[in-house]
Amino acid sequence: MKIAISGKGGVGKTTLAGTLARLMADQGRKVLAIDADPDANLASAIGFKIEEVAGITPLAEMTAEIEARTGAKKGTFGGIFKLNPKVDDIPDKFSLRRDNIKLLVLGTIPEGGGGCYCPESVLLKYLLRHVFLQRDESIILDMEAGLEHLGRGSTRGIDAFIVVVEPGSRSLQTARQVKKLAGDLGVKEVYVVGNKIHTPEDRRFIEENLADMTILGGIDYNQEIVAADRRDEAPYDVNPEVVQAVTDIYANLSRHLEKQNA
Repeated sequence: MKIAISGKGGVGKTTLAGTLARLMADQGRKVLAIDADPDANLASAIGFKIEEVAGITPLAEMTAEIEARTGAKKGTFGGIFKLNPKVDDIPDKFSLRRDNIKLLVLGTIPEGGGGCYCPESVLLKYLLRHVFLQRDESIILDMEAGLEHLGRGSTRGIDAFIVVVEPGSRSLQTARQVKKLAGDLGVKEVYVVGNKIHTPEDRRFIEENLADMTILGGIDYNQEIVAADRRDEAPYDVNPEVVQAVTDIYANLSRHLEKQNA
């Protein structure tokens, strides 16, 4: 299964992404987890330690590597460079490993003028197209709401596009924006996962206001998730309630995809 997860900053999408990665890995699947959020926290949500993460250089910051693969210097705009750079070795060469999980940190694509058409942008988008269309691992992509890393070509390989929301108007507005952006990229259906749910009213608020989208389930607010982050611990290792909620969400997603493919 190849899953892209998006949402407004702070809604908890990285908690879902990291827990899903651990869950799938413990089921015996090989997982490639990709952190495409500028506020890169997927490593800690999976369970990598601070000292391990300290040695990571995001791919977008690898100046020499970008130049070698694209033929152009990082940060240049509108120049001549390869549109099909070699990317098939990147996940194995630059990933951090834990059991069945490989973690790849992409970093931030810079903005230039009306949009970025620069070597690092081309490299990252071509890489995502490769992993979604040609890699045989399960893929978990943790990304920001803007979807800048994705292109139409890469979305053809995505099995499920999930937007995480919290029970608030701004979060739901972001979900609708993500749905539109995803639709512009050719994604036919966007699934919803609620997070930081305190009451049944919170759950109903999400369900009633996003009734036109498929809701896979929700994760209750739990102070232990905050405490685990302070201790540099993954929710998967310390919070059975979150693990169960994500297990149910994954089962619901699997059933929806089975119906679609029947």
